[in-house]
Amino acid sequence: MRWKRLNVGPMNSLLLAAFLIPCWAWAAQTTVSEKRMHEDAEGFRDFSNGVLKYVKLRNSVEAHLRQVKSADSPENIDLHQQELARGIRAARSHARRGDIFTSDASEAIRHAIRSVFQGAQGGAARATIQQGEPLGQRVRRVNGVYLDTAPYTTVPPTLLMKLPPLPDILAYRLVGRDLVLLDVTSGLVVDFLPQVIP
Repeated sequence: MRWKRLNVGPMNSLLLAAFLIPCWAWAAQTTVSEKRMHEDAEGFRDFSNGVLKYVKLRNSVEAHLRQVKSADSPENIDLHQQELARGIRAARSHARRGDIFTSDASEAIRHAIRSVFQGAQGGAARATIQQGEPLGQRVRRVNGVYLDTAPYTTVPPTLLMKLPPLPDILAYRLVGRDLVLLDVTSGLVVDFLPQVIP
């Protein structure tokens, strides 16, 4: 069988190019998007692994302390909190910012936050943040005590849905433009991601 050469005129060439260029651009964009999703998934996995390691360490510290119950006196509960904080701080004496919010985890979380604020729910998320009482340029540090009386901003539900879930003993807090990972029982700053809120 002999193949006939297709004669494509100038007009048909333009039409063919007009069809192929958007298809190529779409394919390239899809490839970049899939790569970004894969990288973000790896970053979230990295973050979750760091959280699990922290919880394991924290639980091992708490296992050596006298257990308290909700019916205990406020003094005993406060004492337990202080002892737990001291034990965790000693066990994580070399902890630094970025131990849990690693480079890959930070990028994934920044992408998630950016998608919320640039999306349809961005206005509502910003309004929720503005209702809070963010701190000014207060210095935070890993293993530092986050006081119960210190103001913070509620994390918008639309943003929480984009972030990796946390065990009950941990919580996200927005302080100024920083995202803080807080141990709610010991009151310690486990890690924080600076300048993440646009």
